[in-house]
Amino acid sequence: MEELARLTATYGFPMVVAFYLLVRLEKRLTELTNAINQMCNYVERMEVMKK
Repeated sequence: MEELARLTATYGFPMVVAFYLLVRLEKRLTELTNAINQMCNYVERMEVMKK
């Protein structure tokens, strides 16, 4: 907790909040990217099956 207070004092509250949100969202963004890639693969397979 002290480190968070030190970062806030050094970099300012907006930057600390932005960093925190980016770290928290990183996992979800990775999962979303994987889901989009899977969906693309399924669509490609469906197009091949139609031909």
